[in-house]
Amino acid sequence: MGETKNTSLDTVVTDFILLGLPHPPSLRTLLFLVFFIIYILTQLGNLLILLTVWADPKLHARPIYILLAVLSFLDMWLSSVIVPRVFLNFTPTSKAIPFGGCVAQLYFFHFLGSTQCFLYTLMAYDRYLAICQPLRYPVLMNGRLCTILVAGAWVAGSIHGSIQATLTFRLPYCGPNQVDYFICDIPAILRLACADTTINELVTFVDIGVVAASCFMLILLSYANIVHAILKIRTANGRRQAFSTCGSHLTVVTVYYVPCIFIYLRAGSKSPLDGAVAVFYTVVTLFLNPLIYTLRNQEVKSALKRITASQGAASENK
Repeated sequence: MGETKNTSLDTVVTDFILLGLPHPPSLRTLLFLVFFIIYILTQLGNLLILLTVWADPKLHARPIYILLAVLSFLDMWLSSVIVPRVFLNFTPTSKAIPFGGCVAQLYFFHFLGSTQCFLYTLMAYDRYLAICQPLRYPVLMNGRLCTILVAGAWVAGSIHGSIQATLTFRLPYCGPNQVDYFICDIPAILRLACADTTINELVTFVDIGVVAASCFMLILLSYANIVHAILKIRTANGRRQAFSTCGSHLTVVTVYYVPCIFIYLRAGSKSPLDGAVAVFYTVVTLFLNPLIYTLRNQEVKSALKRITASQGAASENK
């Protein structure tokens, strides 16, 4: 678990050096282009979902798509917190990040990431109500309640980010300052602390690992009930439509939660797999979300067709 480093407390770290992802020098340009393109496509894909939900009356009148729009907004910001720092590490620019910048990055990473975690749970709850209790759904999940739940997710995420940033940076950091990671995150930063980190690792395990695992279990429980209800639907079209909406969400949840739990339930680990797993859920998942929600969701695809058709008709009338 935690360990105490015998380093002079007279030295105070003023910045950190992010070592980034290990890579052969010959692949530096290629990796820069890959992550840069992923970042641009992530922003464009989530912006497309935001605009589609906003422009289509059938979508922005339904709570599930309000939640999806909020999720897309979160993904855009979370991607901006993480990915630029990743692809800049493949350039000759300085890899140093100021102490305050590291604090801010860790705070926003956990603030936005935990808010995303809570939103996934709300989306599963919404699908549970819509499919398992369709007659009561308009009363149980209306626009006002949806707004309150989203606001609660943001507040809870902000509190979580504040707790993690405060606990991590209350420790003394007196050198070395090289972070063997691509962003400022708790496990990598704690390895540099000049004090015992046992309490921090315990809080990380409980506040992140257990909370994430609990949310994941609630989502799985919701979907167990959903699948049971879907199998009772008599028409094939009804089952297909229900699976279309739920399948995309369940796919996103799986590719997000499994790597997240793998990382934070093993806060003291120094496995070489951690970096690859972290890239998957911090970079790749944010890139896949818009693709999954547009390609696997029939209602979003239909909305895109309606918007495209209306734009085409408007152009012909000019």
